[in-house]
Amino acid sequence: MAVELGRYGVWHGPQHWGPELAAGLEQAGYGTLWLGSSPDGGLRDVEVLLASTNSVAVGTSIVNMWKTPAAAVGESYHRLEDEQPGRFLLGVGIGHPEHTGGYKSPYETIVSYLDDLDEAKVPIERRALAALGPKVLHVAGTRTAGALPYLTTPEHTREARRTLGGGVLLAPEQKVVLETDPEIARSTARDYLASYLQLSNYTSNFKRLGFTDEDFADGGSDNLVDALVLHGSAVDIAEGLKAHLDAGADHVAIQQLGREGIDLLPGYEALATVLH
Repeated sequence: MAVELGRYGVWHGPQHWGPELAAGLEQAGYGTLWLGSSPDGGLRDVEVLLASTNSVAVGTSIVNMWKTPAAAVGESYHRLEDEQPGRFLLGVGIGHPEHTGGYKSPYETIVSYLDDLDEAKVPIERRALAALGPKVLHVAGTRTAGALPYLTTPEHTREARRTLGGGVLLAPEQKVVLETDPEIARSTARDYLASYLQLSNYTSNFKRLGFTDEDFADGGSDNLVDALVLHGSAVDIAEGLKAHLDAGADHVAIQQLGREGIDLLPGYEALATVLH
């Protein structure tokens, strides 16, 4: 049985999640809560999100294959499925060479890890794969429910759909800043993007989309920043999110950026009123 994700969800690392935010987002109508930033394979943070809500789906985006063996992740999956049947989607991925000692043979590692998830009896329709380039997108479409592209654009979504074909989950993540002053919004975006512009998996994907090394300098060009981080009013941002759906996405995972300690829920509630 596939997990019902809805059209829109919310993506954050463990440091931002808590029972109140989770419950508030479910109340606002979001379909999925995404636990990002390589959560621990024991998936206790997922357990908290599931227990704090009634029916919303919860997904990982993503469990890092280098961090936790597939057999252990499989045990966690079955524990969660026993506790909260039908609500959890296991997202896995290869991570980044800059963050992983001994990073090698990424394609072979992905295939082997999925083989091990087969052995652990994690169903294909209950797992998804972080994927950007064509080769890994193809694996996502044939060995999992589909692809979870991170830090992409509607143009990438369109190309990813062409690669995946129909009937395969495509759920990109999209960053947003609820700020109508473009310079303030871009400053917030650049603070967040700085570390990502040092990671080859992302910069290679940006180059496939037509950006150049010049776009990566000085915190990112306006064109790059505007492509990667939607900003403006809730209505403006809703239109940008819809562009992913129009390009072939089934679901969009929204990540709201803001100053440290900001209460995220009011912004998501404002967005929810204009999402269709």
